[in-house]
Amino acid sequence: MPHHPPHRPGPDTPPHRPAVVAVIPARGGSKGVPAKNLAAVGGVPLVVRAVRACRAARLVTDVVVSTDDTAIAAAARGAGAVVVRRPAALAGDTATSEAAVRHAMDTYEAEHGTPVDTVLLVQCTSPFLDRADIDAVAAAVVEGGADSALTVAPFHGFVWRDGADAADDAEHGAGGTSHGADGTGHGAAGYADGDGGAYAVPAGQAAARPRTAGVTGATATGGHGVNHDKSCRPRRQDRPQDLLETGAAYAMDAAGFRSSGHRFFGRTELVRTDPARVLEIDDPHDLDRARALAPLLDGPRPGEPAPAHLPTRDDIDAVVLDFDGTQTDDRVLIDADGRELVAVHRGDGLGIAALRRAELKLLILSSERNPVVAARARKLQVPVLHGIDRKDLALKRWCEESGIDPERVLYVGNDVNDLPCFDLVGWPVAVAGAHDVVRGAARALTATPGGSGAVREIAGWLLGPSL
Repeated sequence: MPHHPPHRPGPDTPPHRPAVVAVIPARGGSKGVPAKNLAAVGGVPLVVRAVRACRAARLVTDVVVSTDDTAIAAAARGAGAVVVRRPAALAGDTATSEAAVRHAMDTYEAEHGTPVDTVLLVQCTSPFLDRADIDAVAAAVVEGGADSALTVAPFHGFVWRDGADAADDAEHGAGGTSHGADGTGHGAAGYADGDGGAYAVPAGQAAARPRTAGVTGATATGGHGVNHDKSCRPRRQDRPQDLLETGAAYAMDAAGFRSSGHRFFGRTELVRTDPARVLEIDDPHDLDRARALAPLLDGPRPGEPAPAHLPTRDDIDAVVLDFDGTQTDDRVLIDADGRELVAVHRGDGLGIAALRRAELKLLILSSERNPVVAARARKLQVPVLHGIDRKDLALKRWCEESGIDPERVLYVGNDVNDLPCFDLVGWPVAVAGAHDVVRGAARALTATPGGSGAVREIAGWLLGPSL
């Protein structure tokens, strides 16, 4: 089914933000690695790593974890995901990821009343998948007009297949016995030849291994090339570029996915990723490798601040916090009476309390005039300025009145209206999931999205992880 690009709004039409829902299948019955989806890499459970990466992506509007496991559900909710309980019929070893995604989509739409435009399948067994990869597959469909997309990595290896394996494939995959040379098929066992066809062995005769192409008179027992001719060994630069499916992230136009029933349909875009980050955890050895690599791969990408450059208590006299998108996930729930509700993270409250005990000056600065902002500030015992159009002027005045050097202020924001404040302070900090321009202007970036404990993470920078 071809993908139809979304309607382009006119100048008087409010732009429609597509509903891009990332679905993370995470059942509890792993056999190769018990409780695999809760195994920690870099100190963070795999399912939480996947949720954080999805929530940090620019285009993803919601994250859904499909699981049959209570502990996985609790971890996913704590990371900010919507949890869909998967029925037993979809939680067995033979259940497909496509079935889990369809069920999650149906449940999400029924519970939220929001039709899904684009659906992502994200595997939490790929621990080093990051928000850039997720955004890239989503953008291929949402912005690039593809019907489906997947992450791939450049691959230069020569792939071989053992002759015995090829014979087994032909014997069992192609229907077991094949017709004999006389066409009778009486008791003849089939084996694959070098081209993947079958030849017959008369009944009662021992089966010989297939002959290798180019070898005459001798029985070959070795392998054959799959993506190459073994008699010709071209240089890497002379070979076509092979791409390996990483198994980490897929994006599909939702209507096309429902119609086709599988993840590849229409025009499929290949999104290249860093091969150094490609690792799928299928057994305990993979998990050991992931844990060994985490200190190297969990650091920021080139161009982002290194952890060694994060601020400490010696650098900072005051912390100023935006509210929406920084202390919340930037979503608003509205009840039947028009009252707005937001969700905050208890860990942020603990972090703010620790900063207050450390005698740092604190301020919540928000452009929104909303009772919930003032109520949260009262609970945290933090001064608040809200309903502020020019946050930079208010911040400058506050610094002057408080006798604080702006160079020793850490300001935390997430959107473009925070940029003027970034220009004023010594330590502009963007939360994960912030607007790309804001991330580029920040001196430090959190690994945690707003509303999921980003303020607690910053408190850890300043006061130590144990605070």
